[in-house]
Amino acid sequence: MSVRLPRDDQLTLVVAAKDHAAEAVVRVVLTHPDGAALPAWTPGAHIDLFLTPELIRQYSLCGDPTDHSRWEIGVLREPDGRGGSRHVHEALHVGDQVLVSAPRNNFELVTAAEYLFLAGGIGITPILPMVRAVEAAGARWRLVYGGRRRSSMAFLDSLAPHGDKVVVHPEDSHGLLDLDGLLGTARPGVAVYCCGPEGLLGAVESRCSGWPAGSLHVERFRARPVEDDGAGEGAEGTAAPSAFDVVLARSGRTVHVPASRSVLEVLEDAGMDVLSSCREGICGTCETAVVKGEPDHRDSLLTEDERATADFMMICVSRSRTPVLVLDL
Repeated sequence: MSVRLPRDDQLTLVVAAKDHAAEAVVRVVLTHPDGAALPAWTPGAHIDLFLTPELIRQYSLCGDPTDHSRWEIGVLREPDGRGGSRHVHEALHVGDQVLVSAPRNNFELVTAAEYLFLAGGIGITPILPMVRAVEAAGARWRLVYGGRRRSSMAFLDSLAPHGDKVVVHPEDSHGLLDLDGLLGTARPGVAVYCCGPEGLLGAVESRCSGWPAGSLHVERFRARPVEDDGAGEGAEGTAAPSAFDVVLARSGRTVHVPASRSVLEVLEDAGMDVLSSCREGICGTCETAVVKGEPDHRDSLLTEDERATADFMMICVSRSRTPVLVLDL
């Protein structure tokens, strides 16, 4: 399986430092081999690491956006993962060169009267630069940071200077986060940012359902579980995914997407040079404009309002609810 990204979206960087940030977490510092400044980025941004030709993973930047000399990421070793974190922990060494994408941001920090940050485990990584930004701006904010145990919670030293604005909540000594207390009453003007495991994200989404639209912002490291309504691929007992046709608006060409293939796979087989990366609907690289038809959204990025407009879709995972889908390709 290959990925396609434009050459100007790639940089060859060197691993300048690698150290332990917590139990099973390493911090990796990337710099330009010639010491040149790196592209600018904003809090919430992530990069792709091309670890091998077949192993590409996305990691949030967790350093200081004002420091253009280095990028920092934190990587949790996941024993049951797909090999990316194991490669970073075991095979990526100081002095190694690695191909990296330019930063992309699907988790932008919005302007708000107040911020509530909720982080679970390695989900602290995109939150760190947000905390720095809102603190520098003089905004009101609070961070509640949960983890299995304190020894597994990375970057606590970076958060310590913020005092009681940061609540560290290890599960083994404090239990689960009190989400009802934190989110039970809607607070207009408060932006809620959450990143962490799916259980936390789902629970936060549920409790924020009554908050004003646009209050909640989440970042997923893995694809959101598909809640199928029978119109596409889903859990046992639901209807099988349907085949459909895709018309490429710029050329008028039509390709058939069978039930067993994604739009992206079919377009690649047809010789189209389509940008892609994660193939899970979490990075946004393959976002494509929809000219006509109704997408069956299966990504973990678009908001409900964005899905309702049907202007864009992630062709690596999303399908069609109509027999024909016209894309701006």
